[in-house]
Order: sequence, then structure tokens, then C-alpha cells
Amino acid sequence: MGTTAWIAACACCIALPCAAQTAAYVDIPAGTLASVLARDAQQQQQAIAAFAMRATPVTVGELQRFVVAQPQWQRGRVATVFADADYLSGWRDPVTPGDGLRADQPATGLSWFAAQAFCEGEGGSLPSWPEWEYVAAADETRVDARADPAWRARILAWYSRPATQALPAVGGPPNTYGVRDLHGLVWEWVDDFNALLVNPDSRSADDPDKLQFCGAGAIDLQQRENYAVLMRVALLSSLDASNSTRSLGFRCVRPQAPVLKEKY
Repeated sequence: MGTTAWIAACACCIALPCAAQTAAYVDIPAGTLASVLARDAQQQQQAIAAFAMRATPVTVGELQRFVVAQPQWQRGRVATVFADADYLSGWRDPVTPGDGLRADQPATGLSWFAAQAFCEGEGGSLPSWPEWEYVAAADETRVDARADPAWRARILAWYSRPATQALPAVGGPPNTYGVRDLHGLVWEWVDDFNALLVNPDSRSADDPDKLQFCGAGAIDLQQRENYAVLMRVALLSSLDASNSTRSLGFRCVRPQAPVLKEKY
């Protein structure tokens, strides 16, 4: 087992279910995703199995309940291997959000490990990159709006906003699946964030040192006009699992609940 996998396994071991209010999950139907990552060029259409996704990002209030119930994830108590020095740095103390942080705002400033532990407490995990992009490709009426220049421009307009602006509450307009705030609020962790620029065929892999830089995303993307995807790849690929930033939040996914058949 590699070092990263071992650390992730340890994080899972200490993540116990937390007593939290029931979150709203939306069932996402199975489908296909036309990937824009060059590594997926031969796949053309990537099959996505049905799953359920949180309708909104995890909020400050939900994260507060989590760290109260799971003190090993509190600022100052979390193991340094699982979180950097910026972890929840905007909080007043280990269990109290700082001034200006409202309970209905998206939770940010936490590491991949902490986000994954929260999701495991809800019986799920962070979404994979294909799952997140599959849902995020939808607008209010279409399951895939990525070919629409106006839609792409709207997303890029958000990316160009200063990061210093106060975050609004979660609960923006839903897309066609009923999922909210995938764009226009915060960036979001995905489960496989550190594998987006990895070429699966090592015989054709480029110099691995080049993949340490955000600009490397440009060499691994089809449809260059879809610049918003490139920005997400570049940001996520520049991170380590212990990193924390105030512009990065998360949401969870889990299997769809089975449909109970009536007995006659």
C-alpha cells in the first residue's frame, strides 16, 4: 500500500459516524460523460453509475456539529499529517466559527482528509471527478450545457470575482437534477483530486516534474474553449490532501437508497 493510500486508510479508521441533522440528497440517474481530459480521449463517453449527491455544499453549521462530535477533527487537535497550518484558521476557537462566518454559508478551510471523514459519517464519500463533472455539466434545463458559450461565460464570470468577497448562503437555483451551488459559490474537493493529470499509460507519460505546476493542466485537456474545466483541474491538481483554503468547500455522495417494494 502506498503512503497516500495508507494515510487515507488511517483517516477512515478514526472517522466515526457523527450525530448530525439529516442532509438533503438528490438522486442522480446513470448516464455518460464526454470527458474533456485528454487522458480519457479513447473513452469518448464515460459511463456514470447512478448515485445520490448532496443538494448543497456542507455548511459551516453542519461542520461545527461534526467537529463537536468528532474532536479529533478540531483545529489544534487534528494530526498534522491530516491538515496544514491553515486548517479552519478562520474559526474563533476549535468549535466556534469566527466572526463573519454564518451557519448557512458553505464550510471552507478544511483538508481533503477532514472532508472525506465528514462524508463517511453520512455513509458516503467525496464525489469522484467524473461524478462531480457529470452533475456540474447541467444547467437549469439541460443535462450537458458545456457547449453553450453563454453558459461557459457565466461560470467564468464567477471565477473572475475576487476571493475576498463574503460567501453567500447555500441554496442557489437548482440545476436540472435539483443540485445547487456547483458553480458560483466555492470550489469543491473531489475524491480523486490528485489523479487528474496522471497519464494511465506510463510509457507515454510526460516528465512528471511538469505536472507539479498548474499550467500543466493545459497539456492534458481537450476542448480548450471549456476553460472553466481547465481551471478546476489546475486548482485541484496543485493541492495536497492536507491543504486547506478558504475558497474550497465540499459536498458528499452516497449510493441511492433502495426502492422498497410493497408486499401484497
